[in-house]
Amino acid sequence: MDQQQNVNDNIDKGTLKIHLINQSTGTPIQGARIALSYTGNPSQTLEEVSTDDSGNTEVLTLNTPPLEYSMEPNENQPYAEYTIRVEAPGYRDITISAIDVLPGEESLQDVELEAEDAPGNPIDTIVIPAHTLYGEYPPKIPEDEIKPMSETGEIVLSRVVIPEYVVVHDGSPGDSTAANYYVRYRDYIKNVASSEIYATWPDAALRANILAIMSFTLNRVYTEWYRGKGYEFTITSSTAYDHKFMPGRNFFQSISNVVDEMFENYLSRPNVRQPILTQYCDGQRVTCPGWMSQWGSKYLSDQGYSAIEILRNYYGSSIYINSAQGISGIPASWPGYNLEIGSTGDKVRQMQEELARISQAYPAIPTITADGIFGSRTREAVQKFQSIFGLPATGIVDYPTWYKISDIYVAVSRIAELR
Repeated sequence: MDQQQNVNDNIDKGTLKIHLINQSTGTPIQGARIALSYTGNPSQTLEEVSTDDSGNTEVLTLNTPPLEYSMEPNENQPYAEYTIRVEAPGYRDITISAIDVLPGEESLQDVELEAEDAPGNPIDTIVIPAHTLYGEYPPKIPEDEIKPMSETGEIVLSRVVIPEYVVVHDGSPGDSTAANYYVRYRDYIKNVASSEIYATWPDAALRANILAIMSFTLNRVYTEWYRGKGYEFTITSSTAYDHKFMPGRNFFQSISNVVDEMFENYLSRPNVRQPILTQYCDGQRVTCPGWMSQWGSKYLSDQGYSAIEILRNYYGSSIYINSAQGISGIPASWPGYNLEIGSTGDKVRQMQEELARISQAYPAIPTITADGIFGSRTREAVQKFQSIFGLPATGIVDYPTWYKISDIYVAVSRIAELR
């Protein structure tokens, strides 16, 4: 179906929010100019917006195809595609094409801008490939879901750990010309989930598929699968071997929320230490007995199945949801309870210290003193942080907020060390 026909069929609405940061420092970029157009007609600007002091644009309400296109296998493209052209003083211009916007969903597009004098070849265009449920991609080559433990050097980690970063090889394993991307683990999961399932699906289907993606990825991390074969990466972007990762693509708020809530989880079987290599297929163009069907998971969620019931339907009744013992590279773990007005102690102080550092890069966040006492000023700072980064602005540091604060703190304080 051509893009112009898709434009003519746009009868529902979705939203798009754009966030700009400096690639080298992780800090927000204020006052950038962004021109928005349909990807099928990039010369006709639909809207022009700019970024605030947190690097965010306003939330744009945009036309999309009807919701039912993403609820059943369909030859009609279920998402609209938009192009943005970004200009900011002191930075290289960049164009991102084929940002997908789904009906009733908020699409989040992060953009990293390079300084004009940055070394290396400039990236001036990103084209987001077709969604895997709509485009044509190679089916997964079957593997054993549990890797043998007896092979020397195969298992090198003593416990399951959530990595801060994964290294994604953007091609098949043997393609030496493909680029490697250093990607935060949660951002990798959000990218893959946004590329392989539709954010419009029921919550239980999102959770089942995201759990499968996380467990598969952590199996690759735990077994050092590719490094054990002499490669310098964690996982590939080839659907024949792993999952589809799309550099620079947008993700969706509903998917982001689930990942932030569940990112410590993976799937286990009794008496098996390693995360299960939970393989799946679309269930329509490709069938895969013994694996999860993506469309089948959606239909089961329509019938009221929970995420674990969906997973057990496909992988068997012995599978269960497990939690990792730690997060590598994150300053300290979740205290196990919410921090709010009246909370005191070292965890409050740590959170305040991180927020104070973040506020240097994001001046909209009020400056606070790290005194270990959660008062009204700290609550105000937490609320502003939450509103900037798309979290419910409760002023309470819950599990997703805690790790988002840690995530952004690492980005603004240590990103230069990792470049």
